[in-house]
Amino acid sequence: MIVAEQKPIEEIIQEIQDDHSVLILGCNECVTVCEAGGKKEVAVLASALRMHFMQQGDQKQIEEKTLERQCDSEYLEELRAQVDRYDSVLSLACGAGVQFTAEKYPSTAIYPGVNTKFIGVTEEQGYWTERCQACGQCILAKTGGICPVSRCAKRLLNGPCGGSTQGKCEINPELDCAWQLIIDRLSSLDKLDDYEELVPIKDWSPDRAGGPRKVVREDVTS
Repeated sequence: MIVAEQKPIEEIIQEIQDDHSVLILGCNECVTVCEAGGKKEVAVLASALRMHFMQQGDQKQIEEKTLERQCDSEYLEELRAQVDRYDSVLSLACGAGVQFTAEKYPSTAIYPGVNTKFIGVTEEQGYWTERCQACGQCILAKTGGICPVSRCAKRLLNGPCGGSTQGKCEINPELDCAWQLIIDRLSSLDKLDDYEELVPIKDWSPDRAGGPRKVVREDVTS
């Protein structure tokens, strides 16, 4: 899932302070799971903002709404009849949702209410870690299901480097060396022969080097 964290409220206040009517717009997908932008977070943030502006003598109109997704035109259409009532929309979706909402409603200011961090997993309640950088050319089949692009500080395709010590990364001694994890995993699977195969220089063209990417499935397009 995409992991995000809410922006400092001071930054949010700075963005909307000149607007008289603001819609706090949540998303019911990834940001709900990581407790950054779901219905609950929308309500808490809206309450805090109302209280702040009330104390400043500013009777700002702050309303709340949460969509199923902000990265899907179908759900964004739910705003069509009401978006013109607001000076701005404060989106608590990931960066993709913020941008797509802005594309759909170009006459309304759309502000981000969260910082999008990474594609990751829930380790435990309140604890999320990165697992994927969406490089566009997955090599997990050869690395025991552990990604060196996202989990090695140096993004090494053949490792470990000479700086790892006792299975820990030289960049951060509290961080497990990704390549030690890969070796241990391949050993447990009796696939250590895969480790002996040198991975060629990575083709980064499916990554961000070529600009914004897209996927087109002719079999599902209308």
